[in-house]
Amino acid sequence: MLSPEKNQTEILKRHSDYQPPRSLSHWFIGRPLSTADAPHQTIGKRVGLAVFASDALSSTAYATQEILGVLTVAGAVALSFVFPISIAIVILLLIVTISYEQTIHAYPSGGGAYIVSRDNLGESAAQVAGAALLMDYILTVAVSISSGVAQIVSAYPALDAHRVELGVAAVLIVMLVNLRGVKESGTAFAIPTYFFIVMMFITTGMGLFRYFNGSLGAVTDPPEAHLAHTLAPITAFLLLHAFANGTTALTGVEAISNGITAFKEPRSRNAGITLIWMSVILGALFLSISFLTGQIGGVFSEEETIISQLTRTIYAGRGLMYLGTMAATTVILLMAANTAFADFPRLSALAAGDGFLPRQLTFRGSRLVYSNGIITLSVIASVLIILFKASVTLLIPLYAIGVFLSFTLSQSGMARRWWKIGRLKEGEEIVEQGSTLKYEAGWRYKMFINGFGAICTAVVMVVFAVTKFREGAWIVLILIPLLVTLFFTIHRHYKELAKYLSLDKFGGLPQRQSRHRVIMPVSGVHQGTLEALRYAKLLSDDVTAIHISIDPAETEKVQKKWKFWGEGTRLVILDSPFRLFVEPLLDYIEDILDRRQANETITVVVPEFIPSKRWHNALHMRTADFLRQELLSKHDVIVTDVPYHVHKEEKE
Repeated sequence: MLSPEKNQTEILKRHSDYQPPRSLSHWFIGRPLSTADAPHQTIGKRVGLAVFASDALSSTAYATQEILGVLTVAGAVALSFVFPISIAIVILLLIVTISYEQTIHAYPSGGGAYIVSRDNLGESAAQVAGAALLMDYILTVAVSISSGVAQIVSAYPALDAHRVELGVAAVLIVMLVNLRGVKESGTAFAIPTYFFIVMMFITTGMGLFRYFNGSLGAVTDPPEAHLAHTLAPITAFLLLHAFANGTTALTGVEAISNGITAFKEPRSRNAGITLIWMSVILGALFLSISFLTGQIGGVFSEEETIISQLTRTIYAGRGLMYLGTMAATTVILLMAANTAFADFPRLSALAAGDGFLPRQLTFRGSRLVYSNGIITLSVIASVLIILFKASVTLLIPLYAIGVFLSFTLSQSGMARRWWKIGRLKEGEEIVEQGSTLKYEAGWRYKMFINGFGAICTAVVMVVFAVTKFREGAWIVLILIPLLVTLFFTIHRHYKELAKYLSLDKFGGLPQRQSRHRVIMPVSGVHQGTLEALRYAKLLSDDVTAIHISIDPAETEKVQKKWKFWGEGTRLVILDSPFRLFVEPLLDYIEDILDRRQANETITVVVPEFIPSKRWHNALHMRTADFLRQELLSKHDVIVTDVPYHVHKEEKE
């Protein structure tokens, strides 16, 4: 084994004054930020509400409509259940909010379902939570963007044929804004988020005022309702189905606990207050919309949303206030995707850091955001929008089951955390990967809250899986195990690679090898070839040039030139009757490897010329690139490129 005392290595550090040159990307996403700028990119409570609550708040635009979509099959009588179901959902929102408020303070460095499950339930549960959350964030983008497009189509029916194009364009715009950084994207989205909140409170407030003074009335010229030919009976299953659809209002509640690190200090306090703000606003708007929808006789329709019916009824037409409310709703739905863009990259970076996703997802781009995660999310969400034709109704069944699975795992993990804390003694502490455990006097009360929350969300998850199974929930039940299997496959690869590269039992490099053989492929004899030959001779005196003979006339030219310019270096001609270039060379190298000595190193020097302009590459075969890729897969062979830069001749 190596001894550190015998290997005194000098280590120097050089500070860089390098500044990235201006480029086109700077115009789109802003100038690069240094790592030292990271603490200044955090956000406060007001901006945090815009960044992390837009998903949850935007769900008020379609949650009531999804409840109606189920109850419609039972006729007008069943529509009276919309408000009671909404009350039950708000009670569930209260339970989940209290549970996550505890999580935020227990995990000040980020306490999403992934981290909580990893620390308290094990790796398998963590990967299930990770898969569920990643799917949730992808579907958040697809659903919110599709719903935003639906609002646009409600106001301008002529755009119905362009739903998909509008959806994909919106995803790309949100992606571009998020690539500019958390602080800038939050500031950009704060105005539309608060505009939506103000407009919706004005609209629902006006609606309630008109209801209590008896001037509200019913929706005029309602869209054609999608009623079944045969009315279904009002059963417990139907009501549970409607309840499951309405629980989409809770999507995004967990986002703040996943993004605590984005908040300014004190992080937990700011994140907790933001969570409470979000839940109060969400509950108030959701109940108001559901109540007023029942009073005006709103109907479920793909052609016009409930928000559109409600707004034009309250304002008695499609005037300025109607357009303002619809614009605010459309913008918040489009911006709701921002919550997923804030959390998906963070979660994927965490999983990648643990070795369950490709390491590239841990890379922070020039604006200190996880650029690869943002781009990955955009691509997958756009594909979903195209496949499901930007239909909210088709996407919703895939949506909430993953959300409630992550809720359940997170709250179960928190309950177990309090149980572990209850077994500690005063002054005793346990340091875990995500937090530090210390004894707390009220651990039983907190364990009850999280445990009760876990039971409630687990029941909702089962209800959702059963009631929405035929509509597409089965896809999620298959996808999550497949994703978890993929995660563990990636993890196994990284573990095996780390074990293979480990220095724990490494005894040091062998002594310098006494023999070095260099092989240099030669397609023609020119200045680039001779530059490579010069370098090859610096490595060893044993250099062999190889020419693959495909055209006899060309081979003759190579031989004549080599005799004059080859400086006495041996040239081996490999015949290739089937006009193959790589295969004869690989066969020759294999033969050399079979007969090489134990202390012999083999290096293949590959000459490669670099054109003065990049587009010139398209005019050449790029044989060197292909050859290099083939040789890199050969064991015990070192491949060295010798570039020869081609410049235009200077005018004399």
